[in-house]
Amino acid sequence: MTAAAETRSAAQAKREAELVSAADRGPRAFYGAAGYGKLAGILGGTFAIALVAQHLLRRQEFLLGSLCVFLAIFLLSTIGSATPWGVRNRARNEARSLRRSASRLLRRNRGKIPESAAAEVEKAILTVEEALVSPQGMPAVQARHALDAALDQHLAFARKGAVREYTESIGGAILVALLLRAFVFEPFHIPSGSMIPTLLVGDFIFVNKMSYGLRIPFTDPGRVHKLWERPPKRGDVVVFINPQHPDVDYVKRVVGLPGDHIDIRENVLYINGVEQKRVEDGDYTYKDHSEYTDTDIDVVARMYIENLDGHQHPILVRKDPVFQRAGSFVVEEGRVFMMGDNRDNSADSRVEGGIGQIPFSYIKGRASVIWISFGGKVGIRLERMFRGVR
Repeated sequence: MTAAAETRSAAQAKREAELVSAADRGPRAFYGAAGYGKLAGILGGTFAIALVAQHLLRRQEFLLGSLCVFLAIFLLSTIGSATPWGVRNRARNEARSLRRSASRLLRRNRGKIPESAAAEVEKAILTVEEALVSPQGMPAVQARHALDAALDQHLAFARKGAVREYTESIGGAILVALLLRAFVFEPFHIPSGSMIPTLLVGDFIFVNKMSYGLRIPFTDPGRVHKLWERPPKRGDVVVFINPQHPDVDYVKRVVGLPGDHIDIRENVLYINGVEQKRVEDGDYTYKDHSEYTDTDIDVVARMYIENLDGHQHPILVRKDPVFQRAGSFVVEEGRVFMMGDNRDNSADSRVEGGIGQIPFSYIKGRASVIWISFGGKVGIRLERMFRGVR
């Protein structure tokens, strides 16, 4: 370490000790030493970014709006660094983390250092453990510095550099996230109103990719089937690849399974000759974007609770009979028949030249939960967060 780096490190350690010591004495002493500038900056920045996010989300610019929301949440999550409780807890957590790391280093390299050196490191580890018994932060800071010095003196050859530690930590987190996304869960954004009222424009959902078998990433679903592939259940809401446009994902409800006879008569669904009963549940108003006027318009539809072979869920039917779609279909082997819950505003398996019947291998997974929803009067629909998809 250069002389300049050592000077910076010593100054940072001194400042840390000053703030932690002040935090132990209470809020008045802490803010007397730290000031309110950082706290005000975090709160002010969060508020400003939240206003920008609300403006973007009201305009249905969900990509930029959601990025601003996450940025505001991240900024707000740093508020602990500007409070006495956060500074004290951080000091204790860093001491706890170094104690665990030191224990691993000593266990792996004990035979490479003299017993006297090992005993000195053990004593420093014990000192950290004793310091953590106290709720104060300063004992943990002092014990951590002593342990750090002991490790530099006796186990420096086995310690990782700061850059390597950060790289491994970040790399490991990215790898885990990629594996989870590839095999377990994948986020999906609802861009259209075809599944209203079950899913609204601006909903972000998690898709369970293990529901119907394991798809091998980066393979062509038209040629490579899933491992342990199995069909979805009738009534499941699923995300799938559009066979006509493989780079586009759709979300619809599974209505027909292989061998089923599907009939739609006067907007009523029949499966194998059995009417799927529905109960009227009043009018439902939602906003739809008009391609002709390039503005949002209010659409009033009639809502029903449909009993789809025992699976109850809401559907919308336009009052204007011009929008009714009728037809008779037989579901092919290895495929499923899809319909949107917004029955007259959905390009699904009923529509000639549409997506057609979907092969099992094109299904990405089952929509499981809405984890956040952007829209509404304030920009975020809090009442829809972490709601299960039925």
